[in-house]
Amino acid sequence: MAVRLSGPPPGVRGAWVDVKLLKQRARGMLAQTGHRNSELSIALVDDADIRELNGEWRQKRKATDVLSFSLLEGEGVGHRGGLLGDVVISVETAARQAAARHRGLDEEVARLVVHGLLHILGHDHEDPEEAQIMRAEQRRLWKAVG
Repeated sequence: MAVRLSGPPPGVRGAWVDVKLLKQRARGMLAQTGHRNSELSIALVDDADIRELNGEWRQKRKATDVLSFSLLEGEGVGHRGGLLGDVVISVETAARQAAARHRGLDEEVARLVVHGLLHILGHDHEDPEEAQIMRAEQRRLWKAVG
């Protein structure tokens, strides 16, 4: 199983992420979800980059913490190989959230990867029942890799 990681961008204050630990946790997440032999792409970006992606793909012109792009559905599904999709995380937003939640940036980023991976795998939180299922799965994965 492979975890492809890009970023974080240089010059983002307070955005140092332990990439070795993040890759280890992401590989554990893949194993825990039954995707041990799959590949996941994680991009650590700044607020400007995620704002642009959020505007293009969700028509929301603001920064967000995490975006997911699944290759398990849609046009590219037949050409994806073992790649499940991409999780894009704003380390700037994650750093603010980590401080507000009194946790470290590495933990916050890993929790966002859990959330993003579950979206890639088809989980959602649009209605209360789906949200409850997704929260339970998030807790299970975090217990396994956190």
